[in-house]
Amino acid sequence: MHSHIDFRREKSSSEWHSVFSTPQDVPIFQFYCVTWYNQHQPRMSQPKSPFTKAQLLPQEETLEIAHEKRDLVIGIPKETHFQEQRICLTPDAVAALAANGHQVLIERGAGLEAGYSDKEYSEAGAQISEDSKKVLGCPILLKVEPPTLSELEHINPKTVLISALQLKGQKKEYFEALAKKKITALAFEFIKDEDGSYPAVKALSEIAGTASVLIASELMVNSNTGNGLLFGNISGVPPVEVVVIGAGTVGQYAVRSALGLGANVKVFDNSITKLRRIQSKVGQALYTSTIQPKNLLKALRRCDVAIGAVRGKHRSPVIVTEAMVECMKKGAVIIDVSVDMGGCFETTEMTSHDNPTITKHGVLHYGVPNIPARYPKSASVSLSNIFTPYLLEIAECGGLEEAIRIDAGLKNGLYFYHGILTNKAVADWFDMPYSDPNLLIF
Repeated sequence: MHSHIDFRREKSSSEWHSVFSTPQDVPIFQFYCVTWYNQHQPRMSQPKSPFTKAQLLPQEETLEIAHEKRDLVIGIPKETHFQEQRICLTPDAVAALAANGHQVLIERGAGLEAGYSDKEYSEAGAQISEDSKKVLGCPILLKVEPPTLSELEHINPKTVLISALQLKGQKKEYFEALAKKKITALAFEFIKDEDGSYPAVKALSEIAGTASVLIASELMVNSNTGNGLLFGNISGVPPVEVVVIGAGTVGQYAVRSALGLGANVKVFDNSITKLRRIQSKVGQALYTSTIQPKNLLKALRRCDVAIGAVRGKHRSPVIVTEAMVECMKKGAVIIDVSVDMGGCFETTEMTSHDNPTITKHGVLHYGVPNIPARYPKSASVSLSNIFTPYLLEIAECGGLEEAIRIDAGLKNGLYFYHGILTNKAVADWFDMPYSDPNLLIF
């Protein structure tokens, strides 16, 4: 066979016959062909890919492992906070949880102040216990008010606590006790809804707004302290004049209730957006104004009822000074809903449900901080409607940790995770170390 053959150039059949001198040259030719192919073809046609050959082969599909539903054991102790009469779950909510296989342990008499007997809870599927320590030892605890330090002593380590936080009324020792027992705690007032609102705060604000007008109507009827006026558009009788300071949820429901009773209502707020929204939701023409001292003083002089519903970041701003209160009618009524944050009336003092009013400059002041507790059954139903779906969601997800991973709104309510503080507001308020929950749960 000729050694000078150029195999790369295409040849005709006659040329190939002339190449081979003998039949023995054919295997040699085949050897040369295979050798040349192995040397040149990989470099010419090898694809450039970031994947290995094994990775390019068909792989088995990896599916998400289904979360195993977990049965919850929920404890509801009796509220010990002063004048707290609400309960987290109604008998109907307990029945819904029991139907899904969950256990609810309730301390005897926990729902009596809210109008629910132990028999109703027992028939709904709850277990009634006289031992408060046994109830506090449940893996999940539901409370309206945060537990006291003495109650925390009986709570087991790594318990899940769901309650209000009441940041302004807490002490550093409370958080140190949570950290010591590695408790996971959620504050229901911080839990966010799908639309970014706070469902628990909104529900209780609706009650407070509606109740403020009803309380004012009761106080005005009293001939000894009030002015003897009746809410209602009575023929030939001038309507009651109401001033509402603050156009948030409390203000909106106070306006709706006052208008429903036939009063003339004036609303003051520095947010034009809120004033526009309240007019839209009320559905009728309404006097609205920004908070200007001249206009506000003019309205206060004529009003029979003034409702304060303005909240601040750390304290409610003082909008109505003592000099303004002195100019109000004798027998007029002030309902300061924001008294728990200091109050927006300078003359307001914090009172209780037993002695709810004080009189200053001839004006009746109502300064009870926890107005929804005055209507414990309505407030309990409202809270129960919020708690029940979240408890069912936690069970469906297989536990609180998985539910927090899925639900960002629920995660927003988390302020302690296995003894680690995860709420920046609490950390700033008490100067404590803080960890981002997104770094702990992912």
